Amino acid sequence: MIYNHTKRNIVCQEVETAFTFVARFKGLMFREQINATKGLLLAPCDSVHMFFMRFPIDVVFIDKHYKVVGIELGLKPWRMSRRYKTARFALELPAGRAKDSGVVVGDVLELK
Repeated sequence: MIYNHTKRNIVCQEVETAFTFVARFKGLMFREQINATKGLLLAPCDSVHMFFMRFPIDVVFIDKHYKVVGIELGLKPWRMSRRYKTARFALELPAGRAKDSGVVVGDVLELK
């Protein structure tokens, strides 16, 4: 689970991790969708690509202190995010989930 300490709410219930090069590269590619309660946490990661993706996602970029340093909303297939130099993690969520959970730049998150 990803918990937002600042807002005192849950960003996503279930989290997959991608901490190897292959797992990060594959990410959510070739999947039909991502469940509304799930997310994918990539590390190390300061940008993402949407090549071979079939649906848009929200991406929350997090630094080494677990502070949100950037958010890309509704990133569409065949696009790339910008690079967030201080990001160490990227949390990929279903499109609309970042806004619905109220996460904003500056919030502090926790992986539970």
